[in-house]
Amino acid sequence: MFRIFDLSLKLNGFPMKEAHRIFDEILAVPESEYQQFTESNREKIVEFHLNNNPFYQELVRKSPFELKQQNWNDLPVLTKKDLQKPLSERLSKGYSSKTVFVNKTSGSSGDPFIFAKDKEAHALTWTSIIYRFGWYGIDFNTSYQARFYGIPLNFIDYQKERLKDFLGQRYRFPIFDLSDTFLEKVLRHFKTKKFDYINGYTSSIVLFAKFLHAKNIVLKDICPSLKVCMVTSEMLFEEDKILMETQFGIPVVNEYGASELDLIAFQDPNGQWLVNSETLFVEILDENNQPVPNGKEGRIVITSLYNKAHPFIRYDIGDIGILDEKSTWKKPVLKQLLGRTNDIAVLPSGKKSPGLTFYYVTKSIIEDDGNVKEFIIRQTKTDTFEIDYVSEIELNSAQIKKIQEAIDKYLEPGLYFTYNRKEILERTLRGKLKQFQSSL
Repeated sequence: MFRIFDLSLKLNGFPMKEAHRIFDEILAVPESEYQQFTESNREKIVEFHLNNNPFYQELVRKSPFELKQQNWNDLPVLTKKDLQKPLSERLSKGYSSKTVFVNKTSGSSGDPFIFAKDKEAHALTWTSIIYRFGWYGIDFNTSYQARFYGIPLNFIDYQKERLKDFLGQRYRFPIFDLSDTFLEKVLRHFKTKKFDYINGYTSSIVLFAKFLHAKNIVLKDICPSLKVCMVTSEMLFEEDKILMETQFGIPVVNEYGASELDLIAFQDPNGQWLVNSETLFVEILDENNQPVPNGKEGRIVITSLYNKAHPFIRYDIGDIGILDEKSTWKKPVLKQLLGRTNDIAVLPSGKKSPGLTFYYVTKSIIEDDGNVKEFIIRQTKTDTFEIDYVSEIELNSAQIKKIQEAIDKYLEPGLYFTYNRKEILERTLRGKLKQFQSSL
């Protein structure tokens, strides 16, 4: 069989054969040796950038890191703001924008920037993705993907994305219009195309599941080739997962990744959110940049172990999470992803609460009857919030009172909410729904 996806990677200069060989060697390292293996790879990538990357040399020079002692926890934590300077100033010696893979982050954290990976590192990223999707019988050369993503709307970039979709065995549903009229068209495609899996932004796929629920349709009944659904980029709530699995008739897999790194965590067939320990080293740090014990929440900080073109060493991705107590060096498990560090609400009492707490508390009530399709929460003052929502019928006073009582109970009393019913909710340029926003 002609393997067009493999060929497209090869034509782009990614050494996939070598990447598969290296990845297989990593997988073969036994648990008993994995800590030493990871620490050795950490030291190698730090040493490479200290010798070859002026940007990283300058960053480390300002930190308490001692070259002779090599104390990992004294290395500086890299933030997205550190990276908001021309790419040419951040590339390692021997690399140029013409010899590396270059892309731009989505900017969902509010700090977009251009990044680079050397082609060997990017080949390893693809190997990691291929490996994990393979857990569910997905082959990028032959499996047909229903893709719920944004797409650039200018002509040239639009056509480029469509070509990538063709090469990647994907059919894309742009998610800027998620009206019932559009979702009806999506449904028709599932009736006529043999999709193997669904992949895309959580909020959009949840809306499609709600649309199917209203019509009492199970997707696998009309598209029997479907095997699995992978959701990414936004929080997946347990009740949404149950709804999707019911309406799609297939397993729903939670994916957590970052374009500048790799897949960070991917749910395995046993339901564990396994962290990628092959190409990444993931830490959970406190406010002093020191590791916290497994089971305790903190900032997710990641080291890319193989990217020589650009340093991502102790890189603060901007998320808060918890590693499971049963995590090992070879098999770390992400127990919980709590949201972004810039999505913290500061309340009048001084209490700090992840913005998703509001979303979660409100969601449990606001969607009881299926009337409200989706909503976002904005903090405009320490005690004042606005909720924009899309619904068939406007919220009544009894529903609003119930929401207020839950917020008083789970957060604190004296918070003021206004409710704005909308036709559609505003999404980012890439089609993501930012579920909590703070204007403070």
